[in-house]
Amino acid sequence: MNKFEIKSHDGPGRLGRLNKIKTPLLINTEDFKIADNQGLAYNIEKELAEWSVNETIKKSSEVIKNSDIGVIQGSKYIDLRIKCCKELEKLGYNMFLIANGDDLLQHPKDLVELIVKLRENLNPNSFLIFPFSECSFIPLLSYMGIDGFLIDSAKYYSYMNVLMTPTKNYDLETYRIYENLTREEIEKYNMNTLDLVLREVKWHMKNRSLRNLVEERANTSPQNIAALKILDKEYEDYLLKNTQLF
Repeated sequence: MNKFEIKSHDGPGRLGRLNKIKTPLLINTEDFKIADNQGLAYNIEKELAEWSVNETIKKSSEVIKNSDIGVIQGSKYIDLRIKCCKELEKLGYNMFLIANGDDLLQHPKDLVELIVKLRENLNPNSFLIFPFSECSFIPLLSYMGIDGFLIDSAKYYSYMNVLMTPTKNYDLETYRIYENLTREEIEKYNMNTLDLVLREVKWHMKNRSLRNLVEERANTSPQNIAALKILDKEYEDYLLKNTQLF
């Protein structure tokens, strides 16, 4: 089991260490193995989603000795997501990847509810990972309690000829910011952007100013600002419980 320690909070955001590496951090799947699981689409019937959860628990139990990260399946059903994470935790996992991340970013209400409920139901020292996030969402996701982000995002977007910046993703066919970049050059640029944004988040946490960064980046998309408004309006107790009073 990987050792994760929380050092301090900035709101629900957690500044910590995973195996002595400062968090939030980028997760390389070459260093941390994802357990076998049964993925399905986000918007499906509940019976299918429940089947995927049961299959994920079964498959994860068979490979736990060789795996670091359990995958939280359950599609759009919060109760199934909670069931999945609790069962994976019982098996011994303490690092969890949230499936269907790209769909969740398009459904702000579901996104906020899921992360809050996971944080409330998982052990505080469990490590939550979000896949394929746009950089503009990383401050808000970190603020809500996400501890890691897949490094694969850089490669994923490079294959689509998309350049990542802290505030926006640019399709280089439409926005010719740079001409004739190779896929490898785009991937390297995206990696540098991810690294920058994670460094921003960590230093804002240290300086107790993460909320300022969250509000600044919230204006980059309707989904982002909607998620922050839902968090503030519907989960005030969650925020207050994790916010230091000075």
